[in-house]
Amino acid sequence: FFDPHHATLGAGVANWMATQHIDETDDRGACRQWVRALGDAGWLRYCVPSGDGGELGGALERLDSRALVVLRETLAFHSPLADFAFAMQGLGSGAITLAGSAVQQQAYLPAVARGDKIAAFALSEAEAGSDVGAMKTEAAPAISTRAEGQFGYQLNGSKTWISNGGIADFYVVFAKTAPHAGTRGISAFIVDASTPGLDASQH
Repeated sequence: FFDPHHATLGAGVANWMATQHIDETDDRGACRQWVRALGDAGWLRYCVPSGDGGELGGALERLDSRALVVLRETLAFHSPLADFAFAMQGLGSGAITLAGSAVQQQAYLPAVARGDKIAAFALSEAEAGSDVGAMKTEAAPAISTRAEGQFGYQLNGSKTWISNGGIADFYVVFAKTAPHAGTRGISAFIVDASTPGLDASQH
């Protein structure tokens, strides 16, 4: 099931983790430090693909679930928070990897791989945890941007249980674009933390 390079990968991250000494008393601050350290060491490059010409910054041409398992298991053995920081970079950018435009991929994935941008995944809602089809957040076309020759959306709703909420540089937010189409009417949106109207505080 595993190739020889997976064993080398596991040994490499284990040796690296043994040299890391991040104070996790403040878990949010420590999460930022782990993302920075994992990015600087090149481990986050396994969270994104490399792209045809390496322009997306990934370590491999395509995501390798076996490499991800080895990395996560090893990180978690030493620090669950390090594993969390690693996993969220992949989960938060996953929709961009799978369905983002070339422009979106180039704008976000290399920064995720370097640890320059922290990703968050905003799906769950207080009244629609595992029942994705019951989400209330909707996305409506933004008329003001159309007048400028661009197309955009305005998202209305709230999310909860957002890992990296409040420290993320961008959020992949899921919202209904066709409310009557059930789960087939849901789209994913990239929302930068600096976007007007975004409130990442806890209520």
